[in-house]
Amino acid sequence: MGLYEHILGGMYGQALGDAWAMPAMLSPQATWDLHGGWIDTLRSAPDSHPVHHGLPAGRITDDTEQAFALAQAILEDGQVTPEGAARAVVAWYDRIDGDHSPYVGPSTRRAVLALKSGGDLHETGSRGDTNGASMRVAPVGLIHPGDVEGAVEDAWRSCIPTHNTDIAISGAAAVAGAIAEALRPGASLDEIVGAGQRAADLGRQYGCPWMGASVSRRIDLAVEIARSRLPERARLQEIYDVIGCTLAISESVPAAFGVLVMAEGSPQRTAMYAAGLSGDADTVAAMACAIAGAWKGVAAFDRDVLAKLREANPEYDFEGTAKGLLALAEKNLAR
Repeated sequence: MGLYEHILGGMYGQALGDAWAMPAMLSPQATWDLHGGWIDTLRSAPDSHPVHHGLPAGRITDDTEQAFALAQAILEDGQVTPEGAARAVVAWYDRIDGDHSPYVGPSTRRAVLALKSGGDLHETGSRGDTNGASMRVAPVGLIHPGDVEGAVEDAWRSCIPTHNTDIAISGAAAVAGAIAEALRPGASLDEIVGAGQRAADLGRQYGCPWMGASVSRRIDLAVEIARSRLPERARLQEIYDVIGCTLAISESVPAAFGVLVMAEGSPQRTAMYAAGLSGDADTVAAMACAIAGAWKGVAAFDRDVLAKLREANPEYDFEGTAKGLLALAEKNLAR
């Protein structure tokens, strides 16, 4: 497989994780009881789901919608800019009628309303401390194959309008840096995790000072649990109880690395474990599977699953977007 297939795998991984974990409930036991075991394929959201009720099997949520919006802005501008990131998130917000949508996170809503009121985009994200920037950052990593530092800098730029705090940038940098490393030929899973941790520490140097536990150190803890000798469900419960799986950066980003390691980088197993983890499962799965997909490439995905994703999300051009990102990635490699 060439670089294009790995970039395409990253975009499909983002969507796969998002859609696969979309029907998960708020706790591992609730998900297990409702679904009668593992969520082992794409399923529709249950009527009792607090947010996703009514979504059909394979449908993406805000995580991937925003990732595509950011990718489009990057392709339009030929680079990652705060202005493009702001334009992307405001356009997405308007398209989904964000004033009345349950999909808009607290940091994003606050920033978008400030942007729409004429706020300075370098100030509108100064309190954004949740995982909205991390969940959409995959395209940034995909244009920096093997360049962790470049991915971190652009992750910061993408965070500025909505999540311009050191903790939020740390989380987004971890995901983007891991994806950048995953695109390096011959990279191992340990090297990908290590790159994510290094990127998290680099990202913590940007943005407005904010509270929050170290993302890189909590990745260590999540990986330790993931590689323990506990049974699979017990490991997920331990990640849920000890790491957490909420919108908090220091929970969801380390949890994503935990399920990635549990699945040994398999995109579909990563998605299944993230769904079993529950909580903010679609976001955890989107981040983890974007990394897995970039590492393994599109050939690692079941063709029927990819067809279902395309069928459920016909307005999104996976191949065309990947080709555009490839052109930017090759340009960055030539520098």
